[in-house]
Amino acid sequence: MARFIFITGGVVSSLGKGLASAALGALLQARGFSVRLRKLDPYLNVDPGTMSPFEHGEVFVTDDGAETDLDLGHYERFTGVAARTTDSVSSGRIYSTVLEKERRGDYLGKTIQVIPHVTNQIKEFISIGEDEVDFMLCEIGGTVGDIEGLPFFEAIRQFSQDKPRGQCLFMHLTLLPFIKASGELKTKPTQHSVKELRSIGIAPDILVCRSEGPIPAKEREKLALFCNVRPESVIAAQDLKSIYEAPLAYHREGLDQAVLDAFQINPAPRPELSRWEDVADRIYNPEGEVKVAIVGKYTQLEDAYKSIAEALTHGGMANRVKVRVEWVDAEIFDREDVTPHLAPFHAILVPGGFGERGTEGKIKAAQFAREHKIPYLGICLGMQMAVIEAARNVAGVTAAGSEEFDHESGEKRFEPVVYHLKEWVQGNHKVARSHSDDKGGTMRLGAYDATLKDGSKAAKIYGTTTIDERHRHRYEVDVKYRKALEAEGLKFSGMSPDGRLPEIVEWDNHPWFIGVQFHPELKSKPFAPHPLFKDFVRAAKDISRLV
Repeated sequence: MARFIFITGGVVSSLGKGLASAALGALLQARGFSVRLRKLDPYLNVDPGTMSPFEHGEVFVTDDGAETDLDLGHYERFTGVAARTTDSVSSGRIYSTVLEKERRGDYLGKTIQVIPHVTNQIKEFISIGEDEVDFMLCEIGGTVGDIEGLPFFEAIRQFSQDKPRGQCLFMHLTLLPFIKASGELKTKPTQHSVKELRSIGIAPDILVCRSEGPIPAKEREKLALFCNVRPESVIAAQDLKSIYEAPLAYHREGLDQAVLDAFQINPAPRPELSRWEDVADRIYNPEGEVKVAIVGKYTQLEDAYKSIAEALTHGGMANRVKVRVEWVDAEIFDREDVTPHLAPFHAILVPGGFGERGTEGKIKAAQFAREHKIPYLGICLGMQMAVIEAARNVAGVTAAGSEEFDHESGEKRFEPVVYHLKEWVQGNHKVARSHSDDKGGTMRLGAYDATLKDGSKAAKIYGTTTIDERHRHRYEVDVKYRKALEAEGLKFSGMSPDGRLPEIVEWDNHPWFIGVQFHPELKSKPFAPHPLFKDFVRAAKDISRLV
């Protein structure tokens, strides 16, 4: 039977609840416990799948095809535990499920209310798989006091009462602002946040306080007194140079020990932190630097490409170099020459995206990388743009484009080298899609197998000819152009097992130019960098030595 840790936030948003949850999960693992992390989001969208990256950052995709919050990426990167559909839920999905049950008559004609029907559905979700792990960590999105979050707070309050005493713990993350004019660290916002939490029946066992520096003993004692927690359960969460120092920093502050003490686990197993010590050493002691340009369309919000940025960091750690990422708006190339913008970089990465905006700039970036022999990694749309570039400028298909762009404009302007994916094989059955389908949850989502061509660069990088990677796309490179493109040197080195869907393309006359239809960044971890990112950074490192 799992012990439950509920992580809530107060004062302001974006304090790092997801990072704190992930770091705590990693620390519990280091002590020999099994963990699973979950995210409960109060917004009314069914999932983040149709939300703009400017609204919510990237969409993190699980092996089983769920479109989830980016915090699940933190969970996976820190613990190595593959997230599942049952690890992310929103108010929208909860309410949708409740209303579906009501329509089916599951409630026998009763009046449907937030309590008990919505809260019971939330509790049912929290309970899934509770016998599989030692600790279940559940992060509640938003901050205490948000009206949309009230059903979740009430549900976890009820849940803790339903369980035997000592099986649930509440950890509250707040902000301790420092007022420069008075030279004081202010505890009052945290006191009010805890008061708000206690007013709905939840008393925190542990306070994690974000601050710019250490918490003096006087303020720590004050927080303990007025928030009714033990002084050793007031944990400072100071600003760090790297998020991958978080497990070690929280351990130094005693977070994992405070959790085990609260659950009365004594004696506590000693932690094995060598993995995280090695990670920190690689982060803080690089032996060189490479510069990578990410040419995208959501560059104003770095969270839109969160997993890509982290995967590049992992690749740098594997090669003992610091990866300096610079964000380049693809739309700049609609009016300016690419050369002065991209020439200073050792490698170019073009990520995924939706819609026609910025795509001509991405095509020019792929052309620049091909012609100047600069390492190039194209992901999802980035692969499609590389294929369109090759079709236009090498294979003679001058009108090459994507069916997606014609659909968006409402007129036929391109020869569709990339087409709308109407059917594919998932497991043992065929999935069919049409343009009129709902946008949410209708893409080719989750992990799919691919077969790599023996002797290809991709096969050498992976060290195998059979892989599985996570996908999120509704458009695909048309395999009918394969022969013409391969005749010019663009090899289709990875295909779906049935040979119908291109998964990887690579130029055989280029030092390192690979496009992939899937999202390798979603599987990369600091202690297990993804092979593609590891080798991509290695190639950039080799280029940097030549410059």
